[in-house]
Amino acid sequence: MLTKTKEPQARPALTTTVAREYVHRAALSEVFLTGWNKEGHDRFRVTAQWPRSHSFYIPEHGLHDPLLLCETIRQTSTLLAHVGYHVPFGHSLSWSRLQFAVNPQALRVEDTPADIELHVTCSDIRYNRTVPVTMSMHMEAVRRGSLLAMASVRFGSHSPAVYQRLRTGRGEAGEIFARAPQPPEPVSRAAVGRLRKQDIVLAPTSDRLRWQLRVDTSHPVLFDHALDHVPGMLLLESVRQAGHAMQPSKTGAVLPTSMDVSFHRYVEFDEPCWIESESAGTDLSNSSRQTIRVNALQGGSIALSASAELADVSSL
Repeated sequence: MLTKTKEPQARPALTTTVAREYVHRAALSEVFLTGWNKEGHDRFRVTAQWPRSHSFYIPEHGLHDPLLLCETIRQTSTLLAHVGYHVPFGHSLSWSRLQFAVNPQALRVEDTPADIELHVTCSDIRYNRTVPVTMSMHMEAVRRGSLLAMASVRFGSHSPAVYQRLRTGRGEAGEIFARAPQPPEPVSRAAVGRLRKQDIVLAPTSDRLRWQLRVDTSHPVLFDHALDHVPGMLLLESVRQAGHAMQPSKTGAVLPTSMDVSFHRYVEFDEPCWIESESAGTDLSNSSRQTIRVNALQGGSIALSASAELADVSSL
């Protein structure tokens, strides 16, 4: 008598993060990417998950922090440089330009973590032999079928030998990091909408629209491993906080809905960096939105220039 063989049960799909080494993170908890696929020539699909709460990228009034998107963009560009274009570990990656615009309605925090898809197209790739030295990535971030954000980033890749020449006289990263001076006292928490002193990246000066960049190398998110210069994510946070300090929100929360940022040179630990801002106008149709321009200056040169649109979260 024949007996019917039992069909094996399908295994459930399992989800994990990508290896932390691919996104240049030390802490597994700070890895937001969960997978990637190649979709075509210079086209990729990357998946990510945002937690409902985060120690630094703090949701405000039920909305995810757009700078969490920026960190996701950073991780995506780093991941694809390694897995899509075989940039070796040990090469240094540095942004030259970042642009993004978000749909605030798609940022709402829900009952579960936010699953994000990033559709990435790479272009303007310049190679040295087989390894890219500069490239651009254009991204569409989608959440449950709705457009979350549009973004683009251009960055360079430097071999250890090239990076050492760029950083001649600076020493090893660990030594530079260990010598970083203690940060100055911050502006008030209310001025920048931050509850913890450690998260404030601006220190006051005698000019209301000028601050000293506050670099706290003990910060567990902005510095989760030793670096030899100020990271781009800290500079983006300074743009957000400068906007808040210019015109504090009634609710204590300002959301950067778009940014266009150019990185001109590295910001070093061993001399002050000054953050200067000015208003570029208020949306006449919506007084709760403003556009600002921000420069970071060090050693008499502009290290970063940015424009950003900021919205009071109470208006969204």
